[in-house]
Amino acid sequence: VSLFLHLPRPMAPLELHHQLSSISSNNQLSNNHIHPAIPTLGHLYITHSLLGGNARCRAMLQTFALLLQAYTPPPTSRDFRHDVDHSLLKPAFQYWTTQCRPHSVSMGNAFSFLKLAVANLERELEWNDAREILLESMEAYVTERIEYAGKAISRHAGSKIQEKGDVILVFGKSEVINRLLLDAALVDKKTFRVIVVDSRPLLEGRDTLEILSRAGISCTYVLLNALSYLMMREVTKVFLGASALMSNGSVLSRVGTACVALLANSNHIPVLVGCETYKICNRVQLESITGNELGDAEEVACTDCARLGPSNRWNGTVERGDSSGEKSEGEVLADWKDQPNLKLLNLMYDLTPSDFVTGIVTEVGILPPSSVAVLLREMSPESAFKGTS
Repeated sequence: VSLFLHLPRPMAPLELHHQLSSISSNNQLSNNHIHPAIPTLGHLYITHSLLGGNARCRAMLQTFALLLQAYTPPPTSRDFRHDVDHSLLKPAFQYWTTQCRPHSVSMGNAFSFLKLAVANLERELEWNDAREILLESMEAYVTERIEYAGKAISRHAGSKIQEKGDVILVFGKSEVINRLLLDAALVDKKTFRVIVVDSRPLLEGRDTLEILSRAGISCTYVLLNALSYLMMREVTKVFLGASALMSNGSVLSRVGTACVALLANSNHIPVLVGCETYKICNRVQLESITGNELGDAEEVACTDCARLGPSNRWNGTVERGDSSGEKSEGEVLADWKDQPNLKLLNLMYDLTPSDFVTGIVTEVGILPPSSVAVLLREMSPESAFKGTS
């Protein structure tokens, strides 16, 4: 689609298969030896086996911890801070973002935090002491900005759920939204029903459905095309997750989120977005075209909604060893590439305008979208090092 030609093109199924087959034999990264943890995590990113801003960020920091534990600055090093930044952190991050998948805002902010932590180390420190400081800083970042933030968001948003009778609509899968629903049902003993709205091709809502159903929460599962019927009849509240918060209050999240928020707003149903403050971005974005991520169009062409696992959402013929890449005869869009007037587009995200959002639930409370710019200033990475010598 010409409107999205500026976005990086995702790998075709066969290209992905060949790269993953040769990734184990690739021992060079920017002329340096590559740690096995780097391509291992890259494999999870590129196959979409690891989805969600928190999960991707957490895995990145855990991998950086492994790299730091295995790294020793060269004897000729004059400043280990420069070596760690340019020989260890940057090559790994560039590998993930250029060879695998564009990084999320959560990953970018965590990486900026880690670089700042390295820059704030004393030059005279012994490497072992410096390494311990960095490991503790990363552990504290995950604990405070992800784990504790999730607990606080659960507490703030849970207070908006009534003791009985609420019908809550969620879309796709969000770690923080699942947590607040589980806390409301299991800890606060509130009685409510959840409508899980899902969409192809990722079908992440099935994971949400399984998590909530196992906890004994009454759930209804529908696809996005049934949303208008449900929204007008039963829904009392909408809880949505976010991949990023723009400085103008817009919400970047899984594609389809804007449709849910728009319909809820038109029916005067409150929309609460749960998002940790470390996902705030200093960009201003007004639409979903300039900044987005393209998924593989073959995922849209595959009309079989059965999903056995995250790694088989690519072309199933590759996994079965069929190098020809031929489709099964039953697929409706099997010959879509042969149709001159047909193009398939698989966007990963969309942008929800702040006008459609009632409130943004963060660890500091429930705020209007207009306050995102204030949070951006207060929660900048530099604030974590104020007062340190």
